[in-house]
Amino acid sequence: MRELEFFKKNKVPFMEPEVLPAILVKTRPELLSRILLVKDLVRTIQIDVMDNVFVPNKTVGIEDLIGLPPLPKGVRYEFHWMVKNPERWIVRIDGPWTHIVHVETIESAGHFADIRRTVQASGGKLALALNPETPLENLGPFIKNVKMVLVMTVHPGFSGQKYIYEMGDKTKALRAQFPNLDIEVDGGINLETIGHACSNGANMLAAASAIFSSVDIPGAIKALRKAAKSGIPVIHDDES
Repeated sequence: MRELEFFKKNKVPFMEPEVLPAILVKTRPELLSRILLVKDLVRTIQIDVMDNVFVPNKTVGIEDLIGLPPLPKGVRYEFHWMVKNPERWIVRIDGPWTHIVHVETIESAGHFADIRRTVQASGGKLALALNPETPLENLGPFIKNVKMVLVMTVHPGFSGQKYIYEMGDKTKALRAQFPNLDIEVDGGINLETIGHACSNGANMLAAASAIFSSVDIPGAIKALRKAAKSGIPVIHDDES
C-alpha cells in the first residue's frame, strides 16, 4: 500500500486527526451563534478573517472579534488571518490562541520578525499558511519558528469550494520534511476528501460547510473524524 510505505519510510508518527469547525461569517451575531454550536464538541475553533484586500471577500472585522465567549477548558481559538499586514489585527487579540499568517503576506525577514513579536506579546502561537500556487520553498526562512503549517486546498476567499486533490503532493512533501509538524488542511474538506488529506500526512482538518450545513452538527463532526481515520495507515510493531 503506497500510503503505508510513505508513512514507514518517513517515520511519520501517528497523530490523532483533529477536526476543526471553520467559521466564515460576516457578522458578530453569526459568529457567536456558530461558536456556541461547536464549543463543547471540539478542541479547536477556527475563525476565518478576510479583509477584501488579500482575498476578494470580507468577513467579520476586528471589532467583532473583541471579547469572544470564553471556551471550555482545553478548547482554543485559532484565527486564520487572510489579511494584509496581519500584525495590525493580531495586536488587538489577547490570549493563548493560534494565529495563522499567510506566507504570501510576509514582505521581508524584518516584517516576519514584527509579526512574530506581535504574536508573542499577545500570548499566542504563530502558524503559517500557504495558498495552492505557493511553493513550499517559500516557507524556508520562517518554518523553524512555527509548529504548524496550514496548506490551503482551495483558493482562499469563499466557503463551499471543491477540494484540490493535487495539494496532497504538497502536504506529503511537507510531512516527509517535518515528520512531527502539525499540518492542517483547509478547503473543501468533507466525508469524501478528508481521508485523502490524512493519507498524505495532514493531521488537522478544517471544515466549514460539511459541519455547519448539517442538521446534526455533532453527528457531522463524529462522521468526519471517522472518515479521517480511514485515511491513516495502521503501522503495527512488526511492520516498523
